[in-house]
Amino acid sequence: MDESGRSTEQKKAENISQTQPKIRIYLDNCCFNRPYDDQSQLRISLETQAKLYIQGMIASDEFELASSYMLDYECSRNPHEMRRSTIRSFLDKNTVVYLDEANYKEQVDELAKEITATGVKSADAIHTACAILANCDYLLTTDDRLLKYRSDRIEVLDPIEFIKRIGGGNDD
Repeated sequence: MDESGRSTEQKKAENISQTQPKIRIYLDNCCFNRPYDDQSQLRISLETQAKLYIQGMIASDEFELASSYMLDYECSRNPHEMRRSTIRSFLDKNTVVYLDEANYKEQVDELAKEITATGVKSADAIHTACAILANCDYLLTTDDRLLKYRSDRIEVLDPIEFIKRIGGGNDD
């Protein structure tokens, strides 16, 4: 221990966290809505648990969350007030990087056009373009069609695969 009461291990951990940038992630609308789906299906239940675990890590500042005008738009169209307000509140409290329509629409549309040419649906292409332009490391989704998208600019994963990738849990 030094005079500040910190151990050598604590100082090393602090130095590592200061030098390594945080992983930046973007969760699309279907990922945010996964906890509201039929939890009797095993896959949905597991994806929900993984998504909630990831949200906890975002809230505790272990990851950076990016968001966009497209998420705002889709969230606003949710017919369930409680779901809409819960998702909106989480985004408002935890978004570190936000792509607004006024400043990014042209860039997003141009990139989304390239992405839709690969077979990705328009709304998913906009989410993907936003994630790329926000310099995200990962786009998390539960959409099977979007999970097939491959790019050297971003990795698209479901919440379970993401946790496997980052080594979630204490049994590493």
